[in-house]
Amino acid sequence: QVHLVESGGGLVQSGGSLRLSCVASGTIFVIDDMGWYRQAPGKERELVASISRGGSTNIADSAKGRFTISRDNAKNTVYLQMNSLKPEDTAVYYCKANQKFPKLRLVWGQGTQVTVSS
Repeated sequence: QVHLVESGGGLVQSGGSLRLSCVASGTIFVIDDMGWYRQAPGKERELVASISRGGSTNIADSAKGRFTISRDNAKNTVYLQMNSLKPEDTAVYYCKANQKFPKLRLVWGQGTQVTVSS
């Protein structure tokens, strides 16, 4: 079974930057797409960015031009570089992975809080 652990969240002023990391660990496994989602209080969880194993990316309109997603397959790690942060980016950020082996399964991390002060 794959286990995801996020890190890098915190408190930052408007205009600042943060880099989130998500490491996948476990026994023998294969992961396809990985992504970052966020959920603000009282709102639904939404996609921020996703990346395929081959490196193709999908960025939400709200994050385009400010956020970059990348991954290191050798380290089973996905990153989210967040620049020009705004108060409306405040949310719990979750990592998600599509496990392909040993079985198809969606895996979520426990989340990391990002707070942007104005």
